[in-house]
Amino acid sequence: MDMRKNRYHIILICCLAAALPASAQDLHFSQYFNSPLSTNPANTGFIPDGNYRIGINYRNQWATIPVPYKTMSLFGDFQLFRDQLTYGWVGIGGLLLRDVAGSGNLTSTKGYGSVAYHQLLGQSSLISAGFNVGYANKRVDLNKLTFGTQWNGNFFDSQMASGEPIVNSSVGYFDMQVGMNYAFFPNEQIYINGGFSVHHINEPRETFYGGDNQIDRRYIGFLNASFKLNDYIILNPSAYYARQAGSSEVMAGGYAAYNLSGNGEKQVFGGAYYRFGDAFALLVGYQLNQFKLMFNYDVTASQLAASNRRQGAYELSLIYTGLYPNRSFANARRYTLCPSF
Repeated sequence: MDMRKNRYHIILICCLAAALPASAQDLHFSQYFNSPLSTNPANTGFIPDGNYRIGINYRNQWATIPVPYKTMSLFGDFQLFRDQLTYGWVGIGGLLLRDVAGSGNLTSTKGYGSVAYHQLLGQSSLISAGFNVGYANKRVDLNKLTFGTQWNGNFFDSQMASGEPIVNSSVGYFDMQVGMNYAFFPNEQIYINGGFSVHHINEPRETFYGGDNQIDRRYIGFLNASFKLNDYIILNPSAYYARQAGSSEVMAGGYAAYNLSGNGEKQVFGGAYYRFGDAFALLVGYQLNQFKLMFNYDVTASQLAASNRRQGAYELSLIYTGLYPNRSFANARRYTLCPSF
């Protein structure tokens, strides 16, 4: 590759990174509703149509730069004591997150264990509270990075001193999140749910340099609903807000579920979301029995569209919802809080 072109790519990556919102230092998905444990630990064990679920998420963005950003997650959560506790149950779960970004393979790996308690309030509402605790590691491959002081006038010389006061190429820390949810379901056609969570509540230290840089707390709030219009259509509007270090993210939209079978075992999904000042997320999906697959494509709507040649991001989620032995989905629907077919 021509050295000047290589230098251009490096400058472009730096400019794009600098232009991203500060809140992007935390991993996030456009399908926040399909990444429940990373959105709010109080979601642990809140599974209206089953006893446990397992899910994966994958996001790929900035495909036009030499090294695209890739974010992945794996989660699972389970209900405990739902038969023993008449008016509540306990949820336990685990979450793994991994993100790889940039030419230096800046890699973030996080693992959390979470616990939540869910308490029914009468026949039409539920309150939940939960927390998670985990360990995070972030590392960078310094051998793949070049700096301005290494430009000798013709090319970047990796043997020259970088001039950067980097103390470690890998850092690790313990992390903690807390959250609460409230759900209201007056009948079988209406469901409304809102939640609030605080991430990095212990404000851990994260830096490759010798300073004492702390991660600011991140505040997340969401509101979603489900409205069953008839035996074929359920509307699912929602909104999401996050704020960290003076930067904020607002996303709103919804999707519709269409029943392809009489019992709801086959469904198709379609919808759209808008991340204010950033992108439109177009969503499609399909459900077959206990498996639900969703795909969205984020179309950049900000001034960064020209920089990434108007190519946005795409995201996949796959969730399996199951029941413990000797249970059936017909019986599970007796406990369903959300509208279902």
